[in-house]
Amino acid sequence: MNRYCFLLRVRPDRLEEYRERHAHVWPDMLRALAAAGWHNYSIFAADDGLLVGYVEADDLAAAQAAMARTDVNARWQAEMAPFFTGLDGRAPDEGFLLLRPVFHLDDQLRAHEGGPDDHDVGR
Repeated sequence: MNRYCFLLRVRPDRLEEYRERHAHVWPDMLRALAAAGWHNYSIFAADDGLLVGYVEADDLAAAQAAMARTDVNARWQAEMAPFFTGLDGRAPDEGFLLLRPVFHLDDQLRAHEGGPDDHDVGR
């Protein structure tokens, strides 16, 4: 399972409503995300409207394409679009900035299992 992190920006004057809407996402939308291969999906919000999203998927592009084929996603994206800035006409689920991973603790621990390396603490 691959991990993905992305950024979006919500208009600060709409942030509270955005939070409220995400406290009660439509059940059909939740089921569609799960069926499309979105796992462990979380969104975090800063007070200035910066959103950080995290999702796990076998293939994010395939998971996005599967969502694009659903009616519920089209309705959700249309309702959510006015909340965002910087989308340049794209739907929110197409306009996010995907971040490149630089560190993951579990990956590095697995890579170093079986012996100490030059930077072990307490050697």
